[in-house]
Amino acid sequence: MTAEIVRPRKNVGAKGRQLSPEQAAAAAMVAEARQRGLALTGPDGLLKLFTKNVLETALNEEMTEHLGHEKNQADNGRVSTNVRNGRRSKTVVSDAAGEVSIDVPRDREGTFEPKIVRRRQRRLGEVDEMVLSLYAKGLTTGEISAHFAEIYGASISKETVSRITDKVVAEMTEWSSRPLDVVYVAVFIDAIVVKVRDGQVANRPVYAAIGVTVDGRKDVLGLWAGTGGEGAKFWMSVLVDLKNRGVSDVFFLVCDGLKGLPGVVEAVWPQTIVQTCIIHLIRNTFRLTSRRDSDAIKKDIKPIYTAPNADAALAALDDLEENWGTQYRAMIRLWRNAWNEFIPFSTTTSRSAR
Repeated sequence: MTAEIVRPRKNVGAKGRQLSPEQAAAAAMVAEARQRGLALTGPDGLLKLFTKNVLETALNEEMTEHLGHEKNQADNGRVSTNVRNGRRSKTVVSDAAGEVSIDVPRDREGTFEPKIVRRRQRRLGEVDEMVLSLYAKGLTTGEISAHFAEIYGASISKETVSRITDKVVAEMTEWSSRPLDVVYVAVFIDAIVVKVRDGQVANRPVYAAIGVTVDGRKDVLGLWAGTGGEGAKFWMSVLVDLKNRGVSDVFFLVCDGLKGLPGVVEAVWPQTIVQTCIIHLIRNTFRLTSRRDSDAIKKDIKPIYTAPNADAALAALDDLEENWGTQYRAMIRLWRNAWNEFIPFSTTTSRSAR
């Protein structure tokens, strides 16, 4: 599979949807990528690189404040002879990113005392939410600076906080505008709620787009800060951003409950198949049912998402409705409403769930 793949228009109609051979192969790759893990957070998540970049940027600026000069820019007439003296590796633990390996700068005299990650400190504090916020488009420089001020308190000067903010904003801008691949097997879009600080603390969703490339690699394509009431206009700006950075085609876009997104996908990438994230669908299923019935329902929904084809999946859904439809109408409605976006990963379909 290459970026020059030309796919036939997907066949969508009353009789359902037939995946092309390329789409079926892409679906298999997506399933494999899911098994290997596509989380942004967690021990194997994609947040590690962001955390490493932010911490190392902050530590280097702390060293600049400590020495009084940038790297390789010491004044020959200065009184102190203290200069940078390489780096040492350190592993810290983050609640969201797991273990993160960072390089901590050293000075020749050994007097540098890092603040954002102190000596002998292993577990990070509130850095996780800050890192996600920093890389999300839509935050102001003031909000980013407020995050660092919250972390540092009075331990470093406002000028250093400002320099750290400027460096991180520059890196964030470069990262968020970098060119992307022409074709992605799948793009997963999900939301993470983080605390944003700017005078007051507020919970805001940060939307992550994680792509699976044609050779199976995972990449965070971008992060966007929302307000919680996102609609078609917001999603159009997100997808146009991705398209302007080079993404001309996506086989599958996987999301859940993001209002206005499926319609925008059709406008930006007409050939893309939108699929509901099965993890969210299962999670929402149990929110609509009693805990005492969880084990029985878990047993009854498994044949749906493990079915070998769409007909078998629909038969399993019919069985679920027969067993639980009277008691949990909302659960059945959830599955049937999501069916057209849930079923594309099955290789064939000949019946409608409605």
